[in-house]
Amino acid sequence: MLRHHERIAREIADPALVRLHRKLERLSSVLTVMNTGAHPDDEANGMLAALRFGLGMRVIVACSTRGEGGQNAVGPERGAALGVLRTREMEVAAKILDADVVWLGHGPEDPVHDFGFSKNGDDTLARWGEDRIVERLVRAYRQERPDIVIPTFLDVPGQHGHHQAMTRAARIAVERAADPHAYPQHLAEGLKPWRVAKFYLPAWSGGGATYDDEVPPPEPTLVIRASGDDLATGTPFARIGEWSRAAHLSQGMGIWLDNPKRVWPLHLLTKANGPAKHEDDILDGLDATIGALASSEGLSPKASDLLISAQHDIKRAQSAFPDPQSILDAALAAARAISGALAECSGAVRDAIEHRLTHKLRELDAVILEVRGVQVRAWTEPAVAAPGERAVLHVTVDNLDGDIAIEPVLSSKISVSGRTISGNLVRFELDVAEDAYFTAPYPPRYSSAGGNGEVAIAVEAEMKGQKIRALVDLEEPLRIAPQHSVSIDPEVFVIGVDNADSTLSAKVSIEGSMAQDLVTFGTAPPGWVVTYDGNHVNIEPPSNCAPGLYRIEPSINELPAYRSTLIAYPHIGRTAYLSREVLSILALDLKRPLEVRIGYVGSGNDRVGLWLARLGFPVTELDTEALRGDLSRFTTIVVGIFAFGRRQDLASATPNLHRFVDKGGHLVTLYHKPSDGWDPATTPPRHIEIGSPSVRWRVTNPNAPVAILDPDHSILAGPNRIGLEDWAGWDKERGIYFASRWDDAYVPLIGISDPGEASLSGGLLSGKIGQGRHTHVSLVLHHQLDKLVPGAFRLLANLVQPA
Repeated sequence: MLRHHERIAREIADPALVRLHRKLERLSSVLTVMNTGAHPDDEANGMLAALRFGLGMRVIVACSTRGEGGQNAVGPERGAALGVLRTREMEVAAKILDADVVWLGHGPEDPVHDFGFSKNGDDTLARWGEDRIVERLVRAYRQERPDIVIPTFLDVPGQHGHHQAMTRAARIAVERAADPHAYPQHLAEGLKPWRVAKFYLPAWSGGGATYDDEVPPPEPTLVIRASGDDLATGTPFARIGEWSRAAHLSQGMGIWLDNPKRVWPLHLLTKANGPAKHEDDILDGLDATIGALASSEGLSPKASDLLISAQHDIKRAQSAFPDPQSILDAALAAARAISGALAECSGAVRDAIEHRLTHKLRELDAVILEVRGVQVRAWTEPAVAAPGERAVLHVTVDNLDGDIAIEPVLSSKISVSGRTISGNLVRFELDVAEDAYFTAPYPPRYSSAGGNGEVAIAVEAEMKGQKIRALVDLEEPLRIAPQHSVSIDPEVFVIGVDNADSTLSAKVSIEGSMAQDLVTFGTAPPGWVVTYDGNHVNIEPPSNCAPGLYRIEPSINELPAYRSTLIAYPHIGRTAYLSREVLSILALDLKRPLEVRIGYVGSGNDRVGLWLARLGFPVTELDTEALRGDLSRFTTIVVGIFAFGRRQDLASATPNLHRFVDKGGHLVTLYHKPSDGWDPATTPPRHIEIGSPSVRWRVTNPNAPVAILDPDHSILAGPNRIGLEDWAGWDKERGIYFASRWDDAYVPLIGISDPGEASLSGGLLSGKIGQGRHTHVSLVLHHQLDKLVPGAFRLLANLVQPA
């Protein structure tokens, strides 16, 4: 349930006149435009704002992944949990644009997922399965019936491989969606072939600090021009696009535009009827309004007259803004006329225009309820329910009267067992079935018109013979989740095989009503002893423990135990990530350097400080006061990824860090973008320049061969000799934001490259400076630690040795 201030903030952000204007705008067009991209934040928000709020088009974003392979600028979520966060961010971004979302990938367990940066579209399609992603796009075209499809990026070398793949698949899917012989299973499900009228490419480059398109963009055949600003808010469309992009906060999106873009050039690649050519308007050759549909081939004269009448009534409703009674009369007349026209349609013409008329009726229903003053707010208590439990659905309705009916719209495993009405408050008792599945962390779609989640509200009425229906989402979605959340702390032990005879103890915490003694732990590995006393699980490794990863899984009442990790931020609200709770023990052939005292400077973007502590090192988190003070008590200071850009106190302490190095300290900096407060001349103790665009300065193949350039260097020679076996089993990629140029004080220690590319030697640099040392690491070391890659821990132990 939302807190009072959260409800107030939502009301402030949703003034009634803007809300009404937005609903009237939708009536202007019967066209649908689909923008395709590979990740949440790939959408062309400014252009979509112009198409939706300027022209009234229905907007759909088709996104192939949940962005789970990316980075997180706001919190600790990584991998699957980051995918949950970015899914919610995409929904918020879409809501600001009044857009729908169709997801083509369903999280990291699905073949179509964000596996990290790719430089090659062919490689991406091989990993996703080309036919798989094309089939999913064909399904989306046939379900949503877009008239226009526009990818955000070009399929050219130098672009992100995911972007290349998505654009290529979107183009292939245009032809297959129209082919009645392609994917016959769709036809068996009731879907019909659909011909996209226009397929555009962006006539702009996707270059910049990240990408480096090697081919210039195609010639513009059309320029979308936003000659004015948004009528409802007086804001330029590109700036509204940034309102939407700001929802992608985990990716650092959203900027203020003093000179917002007002043109978007496009290249018409294919056209359904006739050759692609230059156009004056994106609407050229398309029946864009209800009135234009009156000339549809095969339409009866009566139906044609009704659509012309409906167009007149729509114009009347829009012109009457903000007079509610005049809008109501005109909207009801338009709805009656469209319903009458639809009843007159049959055969091919019905198939061609039914979806447009149905959408328009739904949009008119929203206008009618808005001007009637019917506002619905709904929530459940609790907001999370387990299978077999009950929740109460509360619905408040402004201007509730006998003409208006309120009914919950429920997923298949939720039912209503009771209802009470008190004034404008309706309560429903909801029962969650014992065999209900947990709520999917990655919903397949999002509708701006409502009806999302396990529970929604249907508002129904009959006015002057016209049936009205609209869907309203809950303030906070109801989640079906396990009754208990189990957490083990620590959930991972990292031990050396030379001291494996120590007993390990982890605290077991349970949220929920079940007694602690119903928790059990699975069969221990041979030679291991596992005991549980109700509060702690104790593990005794064998004295001859072999290197490897060992896992012990807890259960509750003989069912798998899950950990529910809250994901809550002001810009997305509250959700959670469910994962099987597992106790892991990583046994390593690892030696620790002696007399190490580590200061760690993090920004919440990695867990390197945690892993150092798990390795048994004394670690102190450095706050603002510590950074200003005497650093000589530390032998080594580790600066986490992005920290110079995220922490102003760190940037201010740079001179103190330089003095620390000069006097004998070892400074270890993990990778930074050029834009992360990294000044090549002043941030590192000696000049280090980060390569740009980053696509040229990263190695995306996690199995790329590593050439050890200086095997006897102290960082690689001890206390653990780093060999080729330490580079095995890496995940996602080798490194990112490699240094491109550096001072002669630094020595490159390794060389790596993706296949067919020149070797990059700026991934691991170390140099003697004064009496100390600075080591810069562009490897994705933090990710390998999270994935429990043995070689990453051995390298980390070497990196933190005293200078």
